[in-house]
This record gives sequence, structure tokens and C-alpha cells, in this order.
Amino acid sequence: MSVFNALKSTVFIWFLALSACGNEVKPQQDHHSDSKKNQALIEPIVVSANQTDKYLSLLRDKKVGIVANQTSVIFNAKGHTHLVDSLLALGITIKKVFSPEHGFRGKADAGEKVKDGTDVNTGLPIISLHGENRKPTEDHLKEIDIILFDIQDVGVRFYTYIATLQLVMEACSAVGIPVLVLDRPNPNGHYIDGPTMKAEHTSFLGMTEIPLVYGMTIGEYATMINDEGWLTNGDKVDLTVISLKNYTHERFYPLPIRPSPNLPNDQSIHLYPSLGLFEGTHINAGRGTEFQFQRYGASFLDTTQYSFKYWPRPNFGAKHPKENGKKVYGKDLSKVSRMNEVSLQWLIDAYNNAKDKTKFFKTNGFTKHAGTQELQQQIEAGLNEADIKATWQDDLTAFKAIRQKYLLYD
Repeated sequence: MSVFNALKSTVFIWFLALSACGNEVKPQQDHHSDSKKNQALIEPIVVSANQTDKYLSLLRDKKVGIVANQTSVIFNAKGHTHLVDSLLALGITIKKVFSPEHGFRGKADAGEKVKDGTDVNTGLPIISLHGENRKPTEDHLKEIDIILFDIQDVGVRFYTYIATLQLVMEACSAVGIPVLVLDRPNPNGHYIDGPTMKAEHTSFLGMTEIPLVYGMTIGEYATMINDEGWLTNGDKVDLTVISLKNYTHERFYPLPIRPSPNLPNDQSIHLYPSLGLFEGTHINAGRGTEFQFQRYGASFLDTTQYSFKYWPRPNFGAKHPKENGKKVYGKDLSKVSRMNEVSLQWLIDAYNNAKDKTKFFKTNGFTKHAGTQELQQQIEAGLNEADIKATWQDDLTAFKAIRQKYLLYD
């Protein structure tokens, strides 16, 4: 946690100079201008929530519903203030808060059902979108004039915040309610890689046929969903995206607030696209330790091949970790450099060293995470990483052509 805290402090220093004012970023007209790019690298990134002058007029005199969690904040000299508290203080009428996986305060385990409730700070009703419902009902949207969506994403298809975004857009489209998205940087936005999901494997872990890592901010992705006709029946919602200021896809952005319980720092976030595939296996990927998605191991791996060992135990965000209480053998990846691609080397390594390969994969779960059955079949057939990745390239090329139409940033 010391690395995370250091990065957190750095980001807060960057935001000391930020005010609620700022100009909405428009798509760059000259993509080859070194001076513009250099200027963007000098100036601090301004998240859309901080640019209140760009969206308060859209909320005034409206009954507002907000889709939010612990990352939905406005940064200021003291650190940050939650967007809900800030908007209430500015006289905006908020009727309901909708919360995604992990809940409004971001404390629930992965996959854990979260009940509806009441926010103790504001008294506002909280409607869970990871409990009885994953999509707002028509009744939930009664007396709502506009939905504001502001959640920090990490740019991985099976990270469920983008599924919640799509379902919210569908629900609002059905009843004619506009959606306002406040954009935030994508910490994995600098590359596109991984298998592309097949339509027959659509689930909450993947609702559209996009690669595992798609290289877009949540605002860019919302526009793609809308304009590509990916909502139910090809419907469209009245969508507004407030752009970031001084952001580029290549720019490193350390997250000041963990986006979910088991992504505690930037190292885990950068490794998550690769190690997240272990979620569809019986291998522990660091849950139940303080190095979530920075290590992997299992008691059933060949102990002669590994010197690193650890013991997963219940902790914040992991009440029932895989291999709970067992001594597991595997690899420590906490010092691996920032990733620029999805790596299969660790998944293949673990499979090759599993004592009983027939019990390695949770086939249904792995298919949902990979978005395709082919990846498991390729690993089981003994294909190497290069040969597997070669089979992704046509789909990646096709997706990049679509993606290009919706980019707001270099």
C-alpha cells in the first residue's frame, strides 16, 4: 500500500491548482502538433467532474439520478469531495443514487450481491445495480429527468462498470431519459489487445464484441455503444459526454482512489488484464493478500518449479479467497514493469505446471472472462503465446477501425 499512497499523494498535489472551472476538450484537429502534445503533458489532467461549468446547467431545475461509487469525486485543495455531496451543496436536486458492483462505497466483494439502501450521509435512497437488478427498472426511473454517470473504469472488458453503463443507457433509452457521462482517464488506455468477445458468450462480463483491452475512456466507449447501435434493438439514448482536459491515451494516470477492493494500486491495475483471466480458473491471483492481481499461485502447482509461496486469507474485498489458508506456490509479479499488452505467459505457465490439468479451468467462468472458448482450447492444445496472439489480429484490426471514429483524445 505504500506505493499506492505515494502515488495518491502525487495526484493530489497535481490537483491543488484545479478549480471547478475548465474547458471541455474537443477532439484535436492537428494530431501531429508536438507543441499541443507537449503542453498536454505539462498541464495536470482535469477530470470531467471538476469541470462543473460544463455540466451544471444541464442539471439545474432537474430531478437527477446519479450512477456513482467511491471514485465519483471532485478533486480540490483538501483532497476530494464526493460528487453527490458537491452537487447537493451546489443546489442540484438529486433523487436517487444507483450503485454498481462493489456498492456505493466500494466495499463489497467481487460478485457479491448488494442490497438497496440509504446513504447515511445524505439520506438519499441507493438503488443497487448488482443485487436484485442489474438494470434500472421503469419504476426506478420515475421522477428522474436525467441520469448522470461518473465512475472510474480500468479499461478491461470483464470489469463490470462498462456493463452497468450499457444497461443504464438501455434503460434510459426505453423511457426517454437523457444520460450525462463525466469522463475519467483509462489507466489501461494506451493499448488494445486480447481476444475479442464472441456474441454467443455475451454476459455481464462482456456485453459487446470488443477486445479484452479496448483502449478507450468510458466516455468514448459510451459514444461507441450508442452510435454503433449496440443498445437493445439498436436504440439510441440522448447522450452527452463531458471530456477530460489535458488527457492523452499514452499519458500515465495513477489512480488516486482504488476503483474496487481488489485493485489497490497501479501495479494491480496494469496487471489486471492479464491476471484477471485467472478468475476463470482455480488459481489464486492474490485475493486474500495485500498484493491482489500482483501474484498468482495454487497448492496444486508443481512445487519444484516455484520458490515463491504465500497463504491467502480472508481480508477486505475477499471474504472467501481461492485456496483459503493453504500454502500456495507461484510467482510474485509486484515488480513487473507497466504492461503494454495482454500477457498469456503466466496463465500458460500455471497450466503447464498444474498437477491435474483437468481441474485447472472453470470452463464456463473462463469462457465468460476470455469472451471465447478458443483461448482455453488453445492452451490445452499446447499452443504458445505467439501463436495464440496471432489468431487475435484480424479482430483487433477490425475493432481499431471502429474505435478510431469515437476517440476524443490522442
